[in-house]
Amino acid sequence: MKTPVGDQASLSAPRILPRDEHSLSRGMLSENALKVLYRLNKAGFQAYLVGGCVRDGLLGITPKDFDVATDATPDEVKALFRNAMIIGRRFRIVHVRFGREIIEVTTFRGQHDDEDDVSRAHRSATGMLLRDNVWGSIDEDALRRDFTVNALYYSVADFSIYDWTGGIDDLERRQLKLIGDPEVRYREDPVRMLRAIRFAGKLGFKIEERTAAPIIDLAPLLLSIPPARLFEEVLKLFLNGAALETYRGLREHGLFAMLFPVTFDALSVMPWAETMIEQALVNTDQRILEGKPVTPAFLYAALLWPAVVMDANALEEEGMPPALAHQQAAQQVISRQLQHTSIPKRFSFPMRDIWELQLRLPRRKGKRADQVMSHPRFRAGYDFLLLRESAGELAAGLGEWWTRYQTLEDAERRGMISQIVHEPAGLDEPLPETASKPTRSRRRPRRRPPRGE
Repeated sequence: MKTPVGDQASLSAPRILPRDEHSLSRGMLSENALKVLYRLNKAGFQAYLVGGCVRDGLLGITPKDFDVATDATPDEVKALFRNAMIIGRRFRIVHVRFGREIIEVTTFRGQHDDEDDVSRAHRSATGMLLRDNVWGSIDEDALRRDFTVNALYYSVADFSIYDWTGGIDDLERRQLKLIGDPEVRYREDPVRMLRAIRFAGKLGFKIEERTAAPIIDLAPLLLSIPPARLFEEVLKLFLNGAALETYRGLREHGLFAMLFPVTFDALSVMPWAETMIEQALVNTDQRILEGKPVTPAFLYAALLWPAVVMDANALEEEGMPPALAHQQAAQQVISRQLQHTSIPKRFSFPMRDIWELQLRLPRRKGKRADQVMSHPRFRAGYDFLLLRESAGELAAGLGEWWTRYQTLEDAERRGMISQIVHEPAGLDEPLPETASKPTRSRRRPRRRPPRGE
């Protein structure tokens, strides 16, 4: 017996937009993606561009990622391309590599049968798809896509766009609508809730009411997603050029607490925390707009800092020296965060350096200022200090001092240092040498935060 996807068990004939009725042209598309399409067609297979590249092209956005859907199986695709590799067990797909560019090729997915072998299709007790390798036809594949605007198919055989789910109408309405029953689809893959927020923020779309309704109740399903996968999703959420709108969407729909519970707890305690995070995201969006690099280390440093300060304050109240309290708080926060999103060491070490510099930047007497300036993360630590001041965590002054110090000659710098009357109390003890080297700690169970935000 077939298992329908949500409330759309079958589809009528597609709406077809011929070449002269849409704005997507081959000139907007990757030459490598076109090579894949033409070779599959020449071998007798159906092949279409599908998903974000078609959606973005119709919206006037330059497409970046190119996905191909075909009736060829992964093994048949691999046989056609020497530069192809089959990846994944949960979803078998093919990556066809052309230098740095990867064209992702997926086989049309079909509806599941209750008698399907577990090696082809398998669900958890909560309805999550653990394996999905049931092949089908293009119209079945359209039903298996997530949102209607991502289920538009472009053919190089006739340069037409095929729409089985009303995606063209939703593009015109600037509406994000899930295909099928939202609760069923979110249970199949809880990350779809994050994708809904991300696409809405990136495209400036409104999430359709029925699509948005179950999210706040189903948000805890994200706790079952591997932290490594959620780390990648966080980067997609906040490095898409619409980080601020995305953050507000996550907060509104109860998802932020599932990704950053330690920060969520601090938001209600630290009055400056929300302002700091939002300003960091505004800065991130601006850098992306200007084509400047953005490092996840700085992003995570800003997102987790309120929790570090909250924990450090608590430890200081118990009598722990400030520097040691800061180090231990940083370790506590990272350890708890790793239960929700992984943070590769290539980002966690620089993140800790940025935090440690917040203790070093106020210490400027003697040779300390020059030692701080020679730190490889000085610029990031300085930018972080300015962010803290702009959010109201710190009184203005120290940032301006460092801004001026960097522009002066050595003699003038010595004069600035001689004018320092005193440095912040409680920072005279040496900073722990292991501050930038996190230790392995015992894993804590992921908890379910209170409903809503």
